[in-house]
Amino acid sequence: MSENMQRSSFSGKVGFILATSASAVGLGNLWRFPYETSHYGGGIFVLVYVLLAFTFGVCLMMMETAIGRKTGKSCFSAFGDLCRKYRFIGYLSAIVPLMIIPYYCVIGGWVTKWFFESAIGNLSMLADNSGEYWWTFITGATDGGFLGPSFWFIIFAFMCMICVVAGVDKGIEKMSKVLMPMLFIMIIGIIGFEMTLDGFWDGVVYYLKPDISALGPDTFLGATSQIFYSMSIAMGILITYGSYTKKDVDLEKSSYLIGTVDTVVALLAGLLIIPAAFMCGFTESSGMGLMFVALPQVFTSMSSGMLIAPLFYLLVIVAALTSAVSMSETCASIFMDGVKTDRRRSISLTAIVILIFGTICVLGFENGPLAFDTMLSQNAGWLGFFDTITNSVIMPIVCILTCIFVGYVIKTKVIEDEISISSPFRIRKIFRVMVMYICPVLLSIVFIAWAYGVITG
Repeated sequence: MSENMQRSSFSGKVGFILATSASAVGLGNLWRFPYETSHYGGGIFVLVYVLLAFTFGVCLMMMETAIGRKTGKSCFSAFGDLCRKYRFIGYLSAIVPLMIIPYYCVIGGWVTKWFFESAIGNLSMLADNSGEYWWTFITGATDGGFLGPSFWFIIFAFMCMICVVAGVDKGIEKMSKVLMPMLFIMIIGIIGFEMTLDGFWDGVVYYLKPDISALGPDTFLGATSQIFYSMSIAMGILITYGSYTKKDVDLEKSSYLIGTVDTVVALLAGLLIIPAAFMCGFTESSGMGLMFVALPQVFTSMSSGMLIAPLFYLLVIVAALTSAVSMSETCASIFMDGVKTDRRRSISLTAIVILIFGTICVLGFENGPLAFDTMLSQNAGWLGFFDTITNSVIMPIVCILTCIFVGYVIKTKVIEDEISISSPFRIRKIFRVMVMYICPVLLSIVFIAWAYGVITG
């Protein structure tokens, strides 16, 4: 096998943990988790989320990572290596990152634009009460038409591909070692400032105090869905990163540590955003609106908002970039296994996919040349359609099929033995029950509930 075709690997346990944590920490933590928390009852949602993250989430993380390490392949080939008849699960799984990364880079471009505008003193322009500026920008009605959002999309995608070109150990791993500590420092720094503001602690009570009356089926469904999105499950990422992981890495301990990092960042993001929004009267807002409409209004109400706003959006760029890099790397790995080409050509194919489908998303909003809208697009054109199809349809199906595949086709012992290579598997029995029964049932409930809601309107 030529040098270009040799599979890359992380330098060791620390590299794997940092890179995988960086993959999990992204836009899902910084805007989706705060919105979901406020939407599903505050503290009670946080409690349910944490409980599920360290049972349901961590077990699925271990399962996918072990599949990758055992086969040494991306999701495209891993399932076929274990049982040829079920290789279709890998093909279906490979669709997810290929569909997500283009629109993720589009959103990353929006964040980059917001960072630039807030850094040059245009925060008041972003803090439009009606959200008109944000909407006119993303739909190409202002700032040079579609050249505006297209430019920022390309800027973000370029930063992402530079990191991927540098490689697994020299690019992704080194980037994670720098950006992950930076992310924590920035979050804690802004929270420290917010603690000095009047009304902050009232917002903390709203965020963390459990309200049992708000507990219901929707709370569990929302928490399950958020874990799914936040921990990079069923995206092919964990299988790919598992294939880069050496046999001496303790997958059980690493999964718990990664789950802890992801959950802590999500909780800190909630502490960063929810009390600040609460002080300004925003107790609930749509996911994108919270980031691009509501928060600029929060920052303008702060005496030091002109300094805090660009710092916050820089933080979001950091988080978005780490996740975008992991998805791009997964796509490159899929092309290496699927097209049987070298890493350089695989990265080029990934860049082409991002450019083509990202452009479709940019041009797909209302009044755009590729305008597109159905009940699955959530009034967000092709971007909304790709987001709904991946997160609400393909990912739950892939994960349910993976649980069935591991639990009843190859049997959980195959995965348990892989996890046990580096150290005793302490939760072997719990893992078996989670994979064979609890996880597929929970995921089926989430998928059926979502489908019922779409059908009934």
